[in-house]
Amino acid sequence: MSNPGTRTVAQIRTLYLRTSPKTIQRDLMQVVELLKTLPTETARERAAVYMDGLSQLRSEWTLAGKRRAKHR
Repeated sequence: MSNPGTRTVAQIRTLYLRTSPKTIQRDLMQVVELLKTLPTETARERAAVYMDGLSQLRSEWTLAGKRRAKHR
């Protein structure tokens, strides 16, 4: 882990893998704060993949929740 930001990208990855519908908002806010600390564009690009994934999960889970509420 000698590259700048590698530990931070690993933290972001862990948040991505462990997120749930209950924690997604908190996890996204934490990832944004971690992204701000990354020292290089390369590190930010690596982390962006997980940020995109979290954003997609949030959208899917929000839509699923709305569908469930509509069918009640």
